[in-house]
Amino acid sequence: MTTAAPTLGEIQNRLETASKLLRDGRRAEAVAALRVLIAMAPRVSEAHRLLGVALGEMSELPAAEAAYRAALALDPRSARAATGLTEVLLAVDRGPEAIALLEPFVNDQTSNLSLLTYLGLALQAANRAEEAVPILRRATWAAPDSAVADHNLASALGDVQNFVESEVAIRRARARGLDAPEMWLVWARSVCGQGRLGEAEALYVEAIKRKPNFEKAIAELAHTVWMHTGQREPTLKVFEDVFSRTPAAPELLLQKAKLLDTMGDVAGAYEVLMQALALRDDAAIHLPAAQLAVHFDPEKALHHAQRTLALQPDVPSHSAALCQVNLALGRADEAAVIAEDLCRRLPDDQYSIALLATAWRMMGDPRYRRLYDYDTFVGRSMIDTPQGWPNLESYLADLREALQPLHSFRGHPAGQSLRHGSQTQQDLTRSDHPAIRAFFKAIDYPIRRHIKSLGPGADPVRRRQTKAYDFNGVWSIKLQPVGFHVNHLHSKGWFSSACHIELPRAIDREPEGWLKFGEPGIPTKPHLDPEMMVKPRPGQLVLFPSYMWHGTVPFTGDEERLTIAFDVVPA
Repeated sequence: MTTAAPTLGEIQNRLETASKLLRDGRRAEAVAALRVLIAMAPRVSEAHRLLGVALGEMSELPAAEAAYRAALALDPRSARAATGLTEVLLAVDRGPEAIALLEPFVNDQTSNLSLLTYLGLALQAANRAEEAVPILRRATWAAPDSAVADHNLASALGDVQNFVESEVAIRRARARGLDAPEMWLVWARSVCGQGRLGEAEALYVEAIKRKPNFEKAIAELAHTVWMHTGQREPTLKVFEDVFSRTPAAPELLLQKAKLLDTMGDVAGAYEVLMQALALRDDAAIHLPAAQLAVHFDPEKALHHAQRTLALQPDVPSHSAALCQVNLALGRADEAAVIAEDLCRRLPDDQYSIALLATAWRMMGDPRYRRLYDYDTFVGRSMIDTPQGWPNLESYLADLREALQPLHSFRGHPAGQSLRHGSQTQQDLTRSDHPAIRAFFKAIDYPIRRHIKSLGPGADPVRRRQTKAYDFNGVWSIKLQPVGFHVNHLHSKGWFSSACHIELPRAIDREPEGWLKFGEPGIPTKPHLDPEMMVKPRPGQLVLFPSYMWHGTVPFTGDEERLTIAFDVVPA
Protein backbone atom coordinates (compact mmCIF):
# COMPACT_ATOMS: atom_id res chain seq x y z
CA MET A 1 0.00 0.00 0.00
CA THR A 2 1.49 3.35 -1.07
CA THR A 3 1.35 6.24 1.40
CA ALA A 4 -0.22 9.35 -0.10
CA ALA A 5 2.10 12.34 -0.49
CA PRO A 6 1.41 15.04 2.11
CA THR A 7 -0.45 18.14 1.04
CA LEU A 8 1.22 21.56 1.03
CA GLY A 9 -0.79 22.43 4.12
CA GLU A 10 0.40 19.33 5.96
CA ILE A 11 4.01 20.03 4.95
CA GLN A 12 3.75 23.58 6.27
CA ASN A 13 2.23 22.38 9.55
CA ARG A 14 5.03 19.86 10.04
CA LEU A 15 7.65 22.53 9.30
CA GLU A 16 6.05 24.88 11.84
CA THR A 17 5.96 22.10 14.42
CA ALA A 18 9.66 21.34 13.88
CA SER A 19 10.50 25.05 14.11
CA LYS A 20 8.67 25.35 17.42
CA LEU A 21 10.48 22.29 18.78
CA LEU A 22 13.76 23.97 17.88
CA ARG A 23 12.76 27.22 19.56
CA ASP A 24 11.89 25.25 22.68
CA GLY A 25 15.26 23.51 22.68
CA ARG A 26 13.77 20.09 21.95
CA ARG A 27 16.27 19.33 19.20
CA ALA A 28 16.13 15.52 19.21
CA GLU A 29 12.35 15.67 18.78
CA ALA A 30 12.77 18.18 15.97
CA VAL A 31 15.24 15.88 14.20
CA ALA A 32 12.83 12.95 14.48
CA ALA A 33 9.93 14.99 13.14
CA LEU A 34 11.97 16.34 10.25
CA ARG A 35 13.25 12.91 9.27
CA VAL A 36 9.64 11.70 9.08
CA LEU A 37 8.74 14.67 6.89
CA ILE A 38 11.74 14.15 4.61
CA ALA A 39 10.80 10.48 4.20
CA MET A 40 7.33 11.60 3.16
CA ALA A 41 8.40 14.58 1.01
CA PRO A 42 12.14 14.31 0.20
CA ARG A 43 12.23 17.38 -2.08
CA VAL A 44 11.27 20.01 0.50
CA SER A 45 14.40 22.16 0.81
CA GLU A 46 13.26 23.83 4.04
CA ALA A 47 12.92 20.47 5.80
CA HIS A 48 16.56 19.67 5.03
CA ARG A 49 17.63 23.15 6.13
CA LEU A 50 15.84 22.87 9.47
CA LEU A 51 17.37 19.43 9.92
CA GLY A 52 20.78 21.06 9.41
CA VAL A 53 19.94 23.65 12.06
CA ALA A 54 18.90 20.99 14.57
CA LEU A 55 21.89 18.74 13.93
CA GLY A 56 24.26 21.72 14.09
CA GLU A 57 22.88 22.75 17.48
CA MET A 58 23.49 19.16 18.62
CA SER A 59 27.12 19.42 17.39
CA GLU A 60 26.54 16.64 14.85
CA LEU A 61 28.43 18.63 12.26
CA PRO A 62 29.00 16.08 9.45
CA ALA A 63 25.28 15.23 9.44
CA ALA A 64 24.39 18.93 9.60
CA GLU A 65 26.63 19.62 6.61
CA ALA A 66 24.93 16.84 4.61
CA ALA A 67 21.49 18.26 5.46
CA TYR A 68 22.42 21.79 4.40
CA ARG A 69 23.94 20.53 1.16
CA ALA A 70 20.75 18.59 0.43
CA ALA A 71 18.77 21.80 1.00
CA LEU A 72 21.00 23.73 -1.41
CA ALA A 73 20.81 20.98 -4.01
CA LEU A 74 17.04 21.40 -4.00
CA ASP A 75 17.11 25.21 -3.78
CA PRO A 76 20.49 26.65 -4.85
CA ARG A 77 19.25 30.18 -4.08
CA SER A 78 18.50 29.50 -0.41
CA ALA A 79 20.54 32.11 1.44
CA ARG A 80 19.53 30.65 4.81
CA ALA A 81 20.84 27.21 3.83
CA ALA A 82 24.06 28.81 2.58
CA THR A 83 24.65 30.72 5.82
CA GLY A 84 23.77 27.65 7.87
CA LEU A 85 26.28 25.55 5.95
CA THR A 86 28.83 28.34 6.34
CA GLU A 87 28.42 28.20 10.11
CA VAL A 88 29.21 24.47 10.02
CA LEU A 89 32.23 24.97 7.76
CA LEU A 90 33.63 27.70 10.00
CA ALA A 91 33.22 25.44 13.04
CA VAL A 92 35.59 22.92 11.42
CA ASP A 93 38.10 25.49 10.09
CA ARG A 94 37.09 25.30 6.45
CA GLY A 95 37.00 29.01 5.78
CA PRO A 96 38.04 28.89 2.09
CA GLU A 97 35.15 26.52 1.30
CA ALA A 98 32.75 28.86 3.08
CA ILE A 99 33.97 31.79 0.98
CA ALA A 100 33.46 29.87 -2.27
CA LEU A 101 29.96 28.91 -1.10
CA LEU A 102 28.88 32.46 -0.21
CA GLU A 103 30.49 34.56 -2.92
CA PRO A 104 27.74 33.81 -5.51
CA PHE A 105 25.18 35.17 -3.04
CA VAL A 106 26.94 38.51 -2.44
CA ASN A 107 27.39 41.42 -4.82
CA ASP A 108 27.79 45.18 -4.48
CA GLN A 109 24.07 45.63 -3.85
CA THR A 110 23.65 42.90 -1.24
CA SER A 111 22.15 44.19 2.01
CA ASN A 112 21.30 40.84 3.64
CA LEU A 113 22.86 41.04 7.11
CA SER A 114 23.39 37.29 7.48
CA LEU A 115 25.07 36.92 4.10
CA LEU A 116 27.39 39.86 4.68
CA THR A 117 28.20 38.74 8.22
CA TYR A 118 29.00 35.16 7.33
CA LEU A 119 31.06 36.12 4.30
CA GLY A 120 33.04 38.52 6.47
CA LEU A 121 33.58 35.86 9.13
CA ALA A 122 34.64 33.35 6.47
CA LEU A 123 37.17 35.80 5.06
CA GLN A 124 38.55 36.34 8.57
CA ALA A 125 38.80 32.59 9.12
CA ALA A 126 40.75 32.28 5.86
CA ASN A 127 43.22 34.96 7.02
CA ARG A 128 41.82 37.47 4.52
CA ALA A 129 40.90 40.10 7.07
CA GLU A 130 41.72 42.99 4.71
CA GLU A 131 38.86 41.79 2.50
CA ALA A 132 36.62 41.07 5.49
CA VAL A 133 36.65 44.66 6.76
CA PRO A 134 34.64 46.27 3.92
CA ILE A 135 32.16 43.37 3.93
CA LEU A 136 31.58 43.64 7.68
CA ARG A 137 31.40 47.42 7.41
CA ARG A 138 28.55 46.94 4.93
CA ALA A 139 26.89 44.69 7.51
CA THR A 140 26.86 47.59 9.99
CA TRP A 141 25.19 49.75 7.35
CA ALA A 142 22.62 47.01 6.71
CA ALA A 143 21.84 46.89 10.45
CA PRO A 144 22.84 50.29 11.88
CA ASP A 145 21.54 49.43 15.36
CA SER A 146 23.16 46.00 15.61
CA ALA A 147 25.69 45.63 18.42
CA VAL A 148 26.77 42.27 17.00
CA ALA A 149 27.53 43.83 13.61
CA ASP A 150 29.67 46.47 15.36
CA HIS A 151 31.46 43.72 17.28
CA ASN A 152 32.22 41.75 14.14
CA LEU A 153 33.58 44.84 12.40
CA ALA A 154 35.72 45.67 15.45
CA SER A 155 37.16 42.16 15.42
CA ALA A 156 38.13 42.39 11.75
CA LEU A 157 39.62 45.86 12.22
CA GLY A 158 41.72 44.45 15.04
CA ASP A 159 42.93 41.65 12.78
CA VAL A 160 44.30 44.23 10.32
CA GLN A 161 45.81 46.20 13.23
CA ASN A 162 43.51 49.19 12.81
CA PHE A 163 43.20 49.36 16.57
CA VAL A 164 41.84 52.91 16.80
CA GLU A 165 38.84 52.20 14.57
CA SER A 166 38.43 48.82 16.24
CA GLU A 167 38.05 50.51 19.62
CA VAL A 168 35.49 52.96 18.22
CA ALA A 169 33.40 50.11 16.81
CA ILE A 170 33.58 47.97 19.94
CA ARG A 171 32.61 50.92 22.12
CA ARG A 172 29.51 51.31 19.94
CA ALA A 173 28.72 47.63 20.48
CA ARG A 174 29.06 48.05 24.24
CA ALA A 175 26.92 51.20 24.23
CA ARG A 176 24.23 49.19 22.46
CA GLY A 177 24.17 46.67 25.28
CA LEU A 178 26.53 43.91 24.14
CA ASP A 179 28.15 42.26 27.16
CA ALA A 180 29.51 38.98 25.76
CA PRO A 181 32.98 37.86 26.88
CA GLU A 182 34.10 37.96 23.23
CA MET A 183 33.20 41.67 23.13
CA TRP A 184 35.49 42.38 26.08
CA LEU A 185 38.25 40.35 24.41
CA VAL A 186 38.06 42.41 21.20
CA TRP A 187 38.01 45.61 23.26
CA ALA A 188 41.08 44.50 25.22
CA ARG A 189 42.94 43.71 21.98
CA SER A 190 42.12 47.10 20.49
CA VAL A 191 43.42 48.90 23.57
CA CYS A 192 46.48 46.66 23.91
CA GLY A 193 47.37 47.33 20.28
CA GLN A 194 47.49 51.04 21.09
CA GLY A 195 49.93 50.42 23.93
CA ARG A 196 47.51 51.05 26.83
CA LEU A 197 48.48 47.86 28.59
CA GLY A 198 47.09 48.56 32.07
CA GLU A 199 43.70 49.36 30.59
CA ALA A 200 43.87 46.24 28.42
CA GLU A 201 44.54 44.08 31.48
CA ALA A 202 41.36 45.33 33.13
CA LEU A 203 39.33 44.56 29.99
CA TYR A 204 40.74 41.04 29.76
CA VAL A 205 39.70 40.53 33.38
CA GLU A 206 36.14 41.55 32.46
CA ALA A 207 36.11 38.95 29.68
CA ILE A 208 37.28 36.25 32.09
CA LYS A 209 34.69 37.25 34.70
CA ARG A 210 31.99 36.45 32.19
CA LYS A 211 33.64 33.24 30.99
CA PRO A 212 36.03 31.85 33.63
CA ASN A 213 37.49 29.23 31.28
CA PHE A 214 38.02 31.68 28.39
CA GLU A 215 41.40 30.35 27.28
CA LYS A 216 42.17 33.04 24.70
CA ALA A 217 41.49 35.83 27.16
CA ILE A 218 43.51 34.14 29.92
CA ALA A 219 46.52 33.56 27.68
CA GLU A 220 46.41 37.08 26.27
CA LEU A 221 46.06 38.57 29.74
CA ALA A 222 49.18 36.73 30.89
CA HIS A 223 51.09 37.88 27.83
CA THR A 224 49.94 41.47 28.36
CA VAL A 225 51.01 41.41 32.01
CA TRP A 226 54.43 40.19 30.90
CA MET A 227 54.71 42.93 28.26
CA HIS A 228 53.55 45.53 30.78
CA THR A 229 55.75 44.54 33.71
CA GLY A 230 58.53 42.35 32.37
CA GLN A 231 58.21 40.44 35.65
CA ARG A 232 57.82 36.70 36.12
CA GLU A 233 55.66 36.54 39.24
CA PRO A 234 52.65 38.65 38.20
CA THR A 235 52.67 36.95 34.80
CA LEU A 236 52.54 33.44 36.19
CA LYS A 237 49.97 34.50 38.78
CA VAL A 238 47.43 34.81 35.94
CA PHE A 239 47.70 31.06 35.36
CA GLU A 240 47.88 30.22 39.06
CA ASP A 241 44.63 32.08 39.71
CA VAL A 242 42.89 30.13 36.95
CA PHE A 243 44.33 26.77 37.99
CA SER A 244 43.23 27.40 41.60
CA ARG A 245 39.59 27.30 40.56
CA THR A 246 39.63 24.92 37.58
CA PRO A 247 41.81 22.01 36.42
CA ALA A 248 44.75 23.02 34.24
CA ALA A 249 43.79 22.72 30.56
CA PRO A 250 46.47 21.58 28.09
CA GLU A 251 45.94 24.71 25.97
CA LEU A 252 46.67 27.00 28.92
CA LEU A 253 49.67 24.91 29.95
CA LEU A 254 50.98 25.39 26.42
CA GLN A 255 50.64 29.16 26.79
CA LYS A 256 52.32 29.10 30.20
CA ALA A 257 55.21 27.11 28.74
CA LYS A 258 55.55 29.62 25.90
CA LEU A 259 55.88 32.49 28.34
CA LEU A 260 58.38 30.62 30.52
CA ASP A 261 60.47 30.01 27.41
CA THR A 262 60.22 33.72 26.61
CA MET A 263 61.51 34.46 30.10
CA GLY A 264 64.51 32.21 29.44
CA ASP A 265 63.33 29.35 31.66
CA VAL A 266 63.64 26.50 29.15
CA ALA A 267 63.65 23.78 31.81
CA GLY A 268 60.56 25.23 33.49
CA ALA A 269 58.77 25.48 30.17
CA TYR A 270 59.57 21.85 29.37
CA GLU A 271 58.29 20.73 32.78
CA VAL A 272 54.97 22.48 32.13
CA LEU A 273 54.69 20.73 28.75
CA MET A 274 55.17 17.41 30.51
CA GLN A 275 52.18 18.29 32.69
CA ALA A 276 50.19 18.97 29.53
CA LEU A 277 51.27 15.65 27.97
CA ALA A 278 50.12 13.84 31.10
CA LEU A 279 46.66 15.17 30.31
CA ARG A 280 46.71 14.62 26.55
CA ASP A 281 49.06 12.84 24.16
CA ASP A 282 48.98 15.49 21.45
CA ALA A 283 51.29 16.41 18.58
CA ALA A 284 50.66 20.09 19.39
CA ILE A 285 52.38 19.49 22.75
CA HIS A 286 55.12 17.12 21.60
CA LEU A 287 56.25 19.64 18.96
CA PRO A 288 57.22 22.47 21.36
CA ALA A 289 58.58 19.85 23.76
CA ALA A 290 60.96 18.69 21.02
CA GLN A 291 61.94 22.28 20.23
CA LEU A 292 62.73 22.93 23.91
CA ALA A 293 64.41 19.66 24.78
CA VAL A 294 66.80 19.93 21.84
CA HIS A 295 68.63 22.63 23.82
CA PHE A 296 69.44 20.40 26.80
CA ASP A 297 68.70 16.76 25.91
CA PRO A 298 68.59 15.93 22.16
CA GLU A 299 67.64 12.31 22.87
CA LYS A 300 64.49 13.45 24.67
CA ALA A 301 63.86 15.84 21.81
CA LEU A 302 64.18 12.92 19.38
CA HIS A 303 61.46 11.02 21.27
CA HIS A 304 59.09 13.99 21.07
CA ALA A 305 59.83 14.65 17.39
CA GLN A 306 59.23 11.02 16.49
CA ARG A 307 56.01 10.94 18.48
CA THR A 308 54.85 14.13 16.77
CA LEU A 309 55.34 12.53 13.38
CA ALA A 310 53.66 9.31 14.49
CA LEU A 311 50.57 11.26 15.51
CA GLN A 312 50.51 13.54 12.46
CA PRO A 313 52.94 12.32 9.80
CA ASP A 314 52.17 14.76 6.97
CA VAL A 315 52.69 18.09 8.72
CA PRO A 316 55.83 19.93 7.47
CA SER A 317 56.59 21.54 10.84
CA HIS A 318 56.80 18.08 12.40
CA SER A 319 59.36 16.95 9.83
CA ALA A 320 61.25 20.19 10.46
CA ALA A 321 61.41 19.38 14.17
CA LEU A 322 62.95 15.97 13.45
CA CYS A 323 65.43 17.67 11.11
CA GLN A 324 66.36 20.11 13.87
CA VAL A 325 66.94 17.25 16.32
CA ASN A 326 69.20 15.46 13.84
CA LEU A 327 71.31 18.61 13.51
CA ALA A 328 71.63 18.76 17.30
CA LEU A 329 72.70 15.11 17.34
CA GLY A 330 75.31 15.70 14.62
CA ARG A 331 73.43 13.66 12.02
CA ALA A 332 73.75 16.20 9.24
CA ASP A 333 73.27 13.68 6.45
CA GLU A 334 69.93 12.53 7.88
CA ALA A 335 68.90 16.14 8.46
CA ALA A 336 69.76 17.00 4.84
CA VAL A 337 67.45 14.28 3.51
CA ILE A 338 64.54 15.66 5.53
CA ALA A 339 65.33 19.27 4.63
CA GLU A 340 65.59 18.47 0.92
CA ASP A 341 62.13 16.90 1.06
CA LEU A 342 60.76 19.95 2.89
CA CYS A 343 62.21 22.26 0.26
CA ARG A 344 60.58 20.23 -2.49
CA ARG A 345 57.23 20.47 -0.70
CA LEU A 346 57.60 24.11 0.39
CA PRO A 347 60.14 25.72 -1.95
CA ASP A 348 59.68 29.25 -0.55
CA ASP A 349 59.61 28.34 3.14
CA GLN A 350 62.62 30.10 4.59
CA TYR A 351 62.98 27.79 7.60
CA SER A 352 63.23 24.73 5.35
CA ILE A 353 65.94 26.46 3.31
CA ALA A 354 67.79 27.40 6.51
CA LEU A 355 67.70 23.80 7.76
CA LEU A 356 69.07 22.52 4.45
CA ALA A 357 71.81 25.16 4.41
CA THR A 358 72.79 24.29 7.98
CA ALA A 359 73.03 20.59 7.14
CA TRP A 360 75.14 21.36 4.06
CA ARG A 361 77.47 23.55 6.10
CA MET A 362 77.97 20.77 8.66
CA MET A 363 78.65 18.31 5.84
CA GLY A 364 81.10 20.62 4.07
CA ASP A 365 78.85 20.57 0.99
CA PRO A 366 79.85 23.35 -1.46
CA ARG A 367 76.19 24.04 -2.20
CA TYR A 368 76.03 25.79 1.17
CA ARG A 369 77.99 28.76 -0.13
CA ARG A 370 75.48 29.25 -2.95
CA LEU A 371 72.86 29.99 -0.31
CA TYR A 372 75.14 31.90 2.07
CA ASP A 373 76.88 34.09 -0.50
CA TYR A 374 77.27 37.08 1.77
CA ASP A 375 78.98 39.32 -0.80
CA THR A 376 76.07 38.95 -3.20
CA PHE A 377 73.05 38.58 -0.99
CA VAL A 378 73.73 40.92 1.95
CA GLY A 379 73.24 44.54 0.94
CA ARG A 380 74.32 47.57 2.95
CA SER A 381 73.40 51.13 2.03
CA MET A 382 72.25 54.38 3.56
CA ILE A 383 68.58 55.23 3.20
CA ASP A 384 67.59 58.29 1.20
CA THR A 385 66.67 61.59 2.81
CA PRO A 386 62.91 61.95 2.29
CA GLN A 387 61.43 65.08 0.78
CA GLY A 388 60.74 67.68 3.47
CA TRP A 389 63.94 67.19 5.48
CA PRO A 390 67.21 69.05 4.83
CA ASN A 391 69.44 66.06 5.56
CA LEU A 392 69.40 62.49 6.80
CA GLU A 393 70.46 63.42 10.32
CA SER A 394 67.44 65.69 10.86
CA TYR A 395 65.12 63.07 9.39
CA LEU A 396 66.44 60.34 11.68
CA ALA A 397 65.94 62.64 14.67
CA ASP A 398 62.27 63.13 13.73
CA LEU A 399 61.82 59.44 13.02
CA ARG A 400 63.27 58.60 16.43
CA GLU A 401 60.80 61.00 18.10
CA ALA A 402 57.93 59.37 16.21
CA LEU A 403 58.93 55.83 17.23
CA GLN A 404 59.71 56.35 20.90
CA PRO A 405 56.06 56.73 22.08
CA LEU A 406 55.22 53.41 20.42
CA HIS A 407 57.55 51.58 22.79
CA SER A 408 55.47 51.38 25.96
CA PHE A 409 56.36 47.79 26.86
CA ARG A 410 58.83 46.47 29.41
CA GLY A 411 58.75 42.76 28.54
CA HIS A 412 59.79 41.43 25.15
CA PRO A 413 56.98 39.68 23.25
CA ALA A 414 56.64 35.91 23.33
CA GLY A 415 57.84 34.05 20.28
CA GLN A 416 60.07 36.89 19.03
CA SER A 417 63.83 37.16 18.77
CA LEU A 418 64.56 40.18 20.96
CA ARG A 419 65.63 39.97 24.57
CA HIS A 420 65.64 42.91 27.03
CA GLY A 421 63.71 45.29 24.86
CA SER A 422 60.39 46.04 23.21
CA GLN A 423 58.77 45.69 19.82
CA THR A 424 55.92 47.76 18.42
CA GLN A 425 52.62 45.93 18.18
CA GLN A 426 51.10 47.72 15.20
CA ASP A 427 52.45 47.34 11.67
CA LEU A 428 54.15 50.64 10.89
CA THR A 429 52.60 50.68 7.41
CA ARG A 430 49.40 51.72 9.21
CA SER A 431 50.92 54.74 10.89
CA ASP A 432 49.79 58.23 9.89
CA HIS A 433 52.83 59.96 11.39
CA PRO A 434 54.62 61.95 8.65
CA ALA A 435 58.10 60.77 9.66
CA ILE A 436 57.04 57.12 9.68
CA ARG A 437 55.17 57.49 6.38
CA ALA A 438 58.29 59.07 4.87
CA PHE A 439 60.36 56.04 5.88
CA PHE A 440 58.84 54.01 3.06
CA LYS A 441 59.98 56.59 0.51
CA ALA A 442 63.43 56.63 2.09
CA ILE A 443 63.95 52.88 1.69
CA ASP A 444 62.25 52.36 -1.69
CA TYR A 445 65.23 52.99 -3.94
CA PRO A 446 67.75 51.11 -1.74
CA ILE A 447 65.45 48.06 -1.81
CA ARG A 448 64.93 48.20 -5.57
CA ARG A 449 68.64 48.75 -6.19
CA HIS A 450 69.62 45.74 -4.11
CA ILE A 451 67.09 43.43 -5.76
CA LYS A 452 68.19 44.59 -9.24
CA SER A 453 71.86 44.00 -8.36
CA LEU A 454 71.23 40.27 -7.89
CA GLY A 455 70.68 39.49 -11.56
CA PRO A 456 68.87 36.39 -12.79
CA GLY A 457 69.24 32.94 -11.26
CA ALA A 458 67.50 29.76 -10.16
CA ASP A 459 68.46 29.91 -6.47
CA PRO A 460 65.79 30.50 -3.79
CA VAL A 461 66.48 34.25 -3.80
CA ARG A 462 66.84 35.22 -7.46
CA ARG A 463 64.11 32.99 -8.86
CA ARG A 464 61.44 34.91 -6.92
CA GLN A 465 62.24 38.29 -8.46
CA THR A 466 59.35 40.26 -9.94
CA LYS A 467 58.99 43.87 -11.03
CA ALA A 468 57.58 44.91 -7.67
CA TYR A 469 57.80 44.15 -3.98
CA ASP A 470 55.55 44.37 -0.94
CA PHE A 471 55.99 44.36 2.82
CA ASN A 472 55.07 41.47 5.08
CA GLY A 473 55.21 43.30 8.39
CA VAL A 474 57.12 46.43 9.43
CA TRP A 475 57.97 46.97 13.09
CA SER A 476 60.35 48.84 15.37
CA ILE A 477 62.60 47.34 18.06
CA LYS A 478 64.14 49.14 21.00
CA LEU A 479 66.86 47.21 22.84
CA GLN A 480 67.86 48.18 26.34
CA PRO A 481 71.48 47.83 27.56
CA VAL A 482 72.49 44.13 27.53
CA GLY A 483 69.69 43.62 24.99
CA PHE A 484 70.15 41.51 21.89
CA HIS A 485 68.43 39.41 19.25
CA VAL A 486 68.83 35.66 19.50
CA ASN A 487 69.86 34.02 16.25
CA HIS A 488 66.76 33.55 14.12
CA LEU A 489 65.27 33.85 10.64
CA HIS A 490 61.99 34.96 9.08
CA SER A 491 60.12 31.98 7.69
CA LYS A 492 57.51 33.95 5.68
CA GLY A 493 59.82 36.53 4.12
CA TRP A 494 62.01 36.82 1.05
CA PHE A 495 64.37 39.59 2.11
CA SER A 496 64.59 40.74 5.71
CA SER A 497 66.15 43.90 7.05
CA ALA A 498 67.58 45.97 9.82
CA CYS A 499 67.50 49.75 9.51
CA HIS A 500 69.33 51.50 12.33
CA ILE A 501 67.77 54.69 13.66
CA GLU A 502 69.60 55.37 16.92
CA LEU A 503 72.62 53.51 18.25
CA PRO A 504 74.53 53.39 21.55
CA ARG A 505 78.15 54.45 21.62
CA ALA A 506 78.93 50.88 22.67
CA ILE A 507 78.89 49.80 19.01
CA ASP A 508 82.38 51.28 18.71
CA ARG A 509 83.53 48.54 21.09
CA GLU A 510 83.57 45.74 18.52
CA PRO A 511 81.39 43.63 18.37
CA GLU A 512 78.91 45.09 20.90
CA GLY A 513 75.52 45.66 19.29
CA TRP A 514 76.72 44.42 15.91
CA LEU A 515 74.73 42.28 13.49
CA LYS A 516 75.98 38.73 13.06
CA PHE A 517 75.19 36.24 10.31
CA GLY A 518 75.56 32.49 9.94
CA GLU A 519 75.33 31.25 13.54
CA PRO A 520 72.28 28.96 13.69
CA GLY A 521 69.53 29.71 16.14
CA ILE A 522 69.22 25.97 16.82
CA PRO A 523 71.76 23.65 18.45
CA THR A 524 74.18 21.87 16.13
CA LYS A 525 76.91 19.32 16.72
CA PRO A 526 79.50 20.72 16.30
CA HIS A 527 78.56 24.30 17.13
CA LEU A 528 78.70 26.65 14.14
CA ASP A 529 80.10 30.15 14.72
CA PRO A 530 79.05 33.40 13.02
CA GLU A 531 80.62 33.95 9.62
CA MET A 532 79.96 37.65 9.10
CA MET A 533 79.71 40.69 11.39
CA VAL A 534 78.22 44.05 10.38
CA LYS A 535 78.77 47.24 12.35
CA PRO A 536 75.53 49.28 12.45
CA ARG A 537 75.42 52.92 11.40
CA PRO A 538 72.54 55.40 11.92
CA GLY A 539 70.52 55.47 8.71
CA GLN A 540 72.05 52.28 7.34
CA LEU A 541 69.74 49.66 5.82
CA VAL A 542 70.97 46.08 5.81
CA LEU A 543 69.07 43.65 3.54
CA PHE A 544 69.57 39.89 3.49
CA PRO A 545 67.71 36.70 2.51
CA SER A 546 65.09 35.83 5.11
CA TYR A 547 66.47 32.28 5.46
CA MET A 548 69.84 33.56 6.72
CA TRP A 549 70.47 32.99 10.41
CA HIS A 550 71.06 36.37 12.02
CA GLY A 551 71.17 37.94 15.45
CA THR A 552 72.91 40.70 17.38
CA VAL A 553 75.61 40.85 20.03
CA PRO A 554 74.61 42.21 23.50
CA PHE A 555 75.93 45.69 24.32
CA THR A 556 76.85 47.46 27.53
CA GLY A 557 76.39 51.02 28.75
CA ASP A 558 73.25 52.98 29.49
CA GLU A 559 72.00 53.88 25.99
CA GLU A 560 69.34 52.25 23.82
CA ARG A 561 69.46 50.76 20.34
CA LEU A 562 66.49 51.72 18.10
CA THR A 563 65.80 50.09 14.74
CA ILE A 564 63.09 49.42 12.18
CA ALA A 565 62.85 45.97 10.64
CA PHE A 566 60.66 44.57 7.90
CA ASP A 567 60.24 41.65 5.56
CA VAL A 568 60.04 42.15 1.81
CA VAL A 569 58.13 39.71 -0.40
CA PRO A 570 57.61 39.65 -4.19
CA ALA A 571 54.49 41.51 -5.29
